[in-house]
Amino acid sequence: MTEHQKEILSKERIAKIYELLDKMGMEKLELKRIRSNEISCLQKFNEALTHTSANSNNNHERLEFLGDAVLRLAASEYIQERFPLLKVGDRSALRAQLVSDEWLAQVGVKIKVKEAMLIGPKAAKDHAASATLQAEAIEALIGAIYECLNDMSTIRKWLSTYWNETSKNVLADPYRLNSKSALQEWSQGKGLEKPIYNIEEISQQHGDQKRFFCRVFINNKAVGNGWGSSRKKAEKEAAKVALETLKEH
Repeated sequence: MTEHQKEILSKERIAKIYELLDKMGMEKLELKRIRSNEISCLQKFNEALTHTSANSNNNHERLEFLGDAVLRLAASEYIQERFPLLKVGDRSALRAQLVSDEWLAQVGVKIKVKEAMLIGPKAAKDHAASATLQAEAIEALIGAIYECLNDMSTIRKWLSTYWNETSKNVLADPYRLNSKSALQEWSQGKGLEKPIYNIEEISQQHGDQKRFFCRVFINNKAVGNGWGSSRKKAEKEAAKVALETLKEH
């Protein structure tokens, strides 16, 4: 960050950033390290929590780019440490879930990151983009922590709480929570066409678990259907139902 990009943060803004760090589970030693370089660190956290709609010059994009790389490395180290005997293919499938936008958005919801974000009025009202905003902010926060503390341990400690739960769910699922890829592999293995997903928006209410209805077709034959609060979730559910149905035949 160049000198002209730096902003003087208000007491209220500083308090809001520390409130978020507390929700993230920052320990006293980590907070002490942040306070030892407080001005620079707070500027980085503020940058990470500023969306492009609020500031076109000094915003989350730079730190999000860094955070993306740090996240993938941290997730790889976590998998190597926790699941050393896991096959390479399963490691890749697990990591894909541990760094996914959906997972990042879930972390954002749990720590209420949006409450600490600076967002332009138009973007703030865009409910459809809410998950993306939060996912980007979490990646940017990862980048900010890495720049501020210059280590991976704090990031690993923070994210492992969420990774433990996700890993359990992924490894218990025969499709590694990616039923769409599994269905495509099945269809290709049988010499069939790629699955085609047909989606209908049934409700316009955000958060409605039956907002979208999806049918999946292979060779023009309906093989499964599913509901979801998003198009992606409805597609995954339809693919999962299709796989379970096809295995019975």
